[in-house]
Amino acid sequence: MVHWHTPKSEKTRLCYAKPSAKDSYESGGICTIAPIGGSQGMGSILSRRLVFMSFLVLEDVSLSFGGKRIVESLDLRIGDADRIGLIGPNGSGKSTLLKMFAGEQEPDGGAIQKQNGLRLGYLPQDIALEGGRTLIDFVRDSIPGYRSLHQAIETEEHTLTELSQTGSDSPELMQSATRIAELHEELSRLQDQYSEHEALAILDGLGFSQSDLNRDLAEFSGGWKMRAVLAALLFQKPDVLLLDEPTNHLDMPSVAWFSTFLQNYSGSFVLICHDREFLNEQIGRVVSFEVEGVRSYTGNFESYLLQRKEEEEILKNRAKNLGREREKTEDFIRRFRAKASKSNQVQSRIKALEKMDPIHLLEERSSIHMRFVPSQRSGVEVQRAEGLGHSFGSHTVFSGADLSVRRGDRIGIIGVNGAGKTTLLKILAGELQATEGKSELGHNVDLGYYAQHHTDQLHPKQSVYEEVASQNRDANMTQVRTLLGAFLFQGDDVDKKISVLSGGERARVALAKLLIDPRNYLMMDEPTNHLDLDSSEALAEALANYDGSIVFVSHNKSFVRKLATKIWNVEGGRVEVYPGNLDEYLQTCQDRHKNSQKNDKSGKKQGKKQPELSAAPKVTEKTQDRQPSRKSKASENQSRLLSKRIAELETRIEALEAKQKECNRVLEKPEVYNDPVQRNDLLTQLQVNAEKLSELTKRWEALQEELEALSPEI
Repeated sequence: MVHWHTPKSEKTRLCYAKPSAKDSYESGGICTIAPIGGSQGMGSILSRRLVFMSFLVLEDVSLSFGGKRIVESLDLRIGDADRIGLIGPNGSGKSTLLKMFAGEQEPDGGAIQKQNGLRLGYLPQDIALEGGRTLIDFVRDSIPGYRSLHQAIETEEHTLTELSQTGSDSPELMQSATRIAELHEELSRLQDQYSEHEALAILDGLGFSQSDLNRDLAEFSGGWKMRAVLAALLFQKPDVLLLDEPTNHLDMPSVAWFSTFLQNYSGSFVLICHDREFLNEQIGRVVSFEVEGVRSYTGNFESYLLQRKEEEEILKNRAKNLGREREKTEDFIRRFRAKASKSNQVQSRIKALEKMDPIHLLEERSSIHMRFVPSQRSGVEVQRAEGLGHSFGSHTVFSGADLSVRRGDRIGIIGVNGAGKTTLLKILAGELQATEGKSELGHNVDLGYYAQHHTDQLHPKQSVYEEVASQNRDANMTQVRTLLGAFLFQGDDVDKKISVLSGGERARVALAKLLIDPRNYLMMDEPTNHLDLDSSEALAEALANYDGSIVFVSHNKSFVRKLATKIWNVEGGRVEVYPGNLDEYLQTCQDRHKNSQKNDKSGKKQGKKQPELSAAPKVTEKTQDRQPSRKSKASENQSRLLSKRIAELETRIEALEAKQKECNRVLEKPEVYNDPVQRNDLLTQLQVNAEKLSELTKRWEALQEELEALSPEI
């Protein structure tokens, strides 16, 4: 449950709040990172002076669950305007640390100090929200002190009515009237500070429609209830926001709006998120759960990765230097131990050797490793849908969708929540019967489906091993256990029942089931939900090298950008097909919007109403079959578009190849190769460019194949 604390007389929900002024700050503390490899390790070097105000202070905090250490002797501060990204693998303790910040979890030892009057807004992953209130009332009532103020006004007005009915002209009557005036003035100030216009703007940004405002909370799904709680928290403008995977239930437009909101937010926040791009846009500091303990780094996620790499290099060099020094000292002791004239020097060396503390290198935390084995080759056309549509009662989700999936396609389905993305995927996967149209799989297609609510497809009473092994009866015990080990299920973990697993662990089991039985066509609905950042990126990398076809739904912009070569946008009851990646699609939308605005302005100048510019007309195979002339023209248009994109890719490939040649030429120079800084920079550049070349070449091959398939139609 989510709680908040206001003055002692009132207890309500959603936020820790005390509407007193910020009058007590603790400043100038020291934040020390735990040393690595002794008291003179990297930690003491990275200690820094905090010059900002401290909102929240953890001092020597420790916590364990079931013998597992979550944090130990942790010192951490959250200051004014701090923008912290909390990262670490699933199960490391990120959510537990947020609970300690929020006061939902008491530590085993140490102290947690909060600034007087600090207002904390906490969004957990799981929300228990009851009905009985409309959406707009819920958000409005979340203002600290708002409900108690209304109750005080009602009570005082009732008292005034009773006094008036007695006909009394007593001082109590005047006092009651004065008190009501004061309460209304206080309510007016509160409404000025928290305007309803701002609440409506937040609800609109998070995807709620005008018709949702007066709906009862009980009518909303779990994901929309989460949005309602997030809207209330943002409306309250607390000093510190504690956000546990806030983008999990947001679609791309809502994520974009939320990103802008956080960038302009004046308070502090601590954010857990598996979307790399979203993290990089928002944070200025990383608090990371590492093998050696909780560490703190300045900068965004990319900066954190660089700092970890630099620390590792420094420690390796120090360990190497210490090893050489130890060898020299031991060699001196062996050579001169028997010489009386050198006895003092030998004893001095022995004492120095004893004082040499070993350098402990950074340990790599465990992460999942996945690779899709080669699958059986399918036909060129993997799936075709004609006139596809679906309705729930009188509500039409979408209609008239003519879609084609070709071998090697990686299609990202995007759109606002409720537009029908999951419905479309379920129909294509055969999990739901369409109310109109038809869909057929192509020759030699073997389909694998990963549901958004994968828990529904797992058997709670089975063990992890039994669940994965049941997917492929031909796989032997060694193969199954090896695969589970790659997904971090080792030793007795494979005997755990599905029912006791966390959300992240269940997601890993569902992914392992896909890999144990290789398929050449995958459909995946929000595959990165419940996965930590490292696991999300490992999945994207594995899918990028997968030789089959993929259709997937995701709100994770980084994941879609890395993977999708085509976009299907489900919006307004139709499915728009775009033969390009996410960036190209978004650019097309921007250009379309600019043209629309330009036409609107032109129409106003001429005094004529211009017709509304809609999305680019979708050429469908069904329409083409009915109208051969349109089919030919549409094919020619698509051919020109594909040819243009192929030419653009060829230009980019040639430019990258030229860069690679230049890098290799420079590396051949002895003065450059012998300079470790220049050499490492060039080698890194070569590796990055090689990866880009590989990706561009794959896209070029896919487009060429698509162009060749169009040739007979033109």
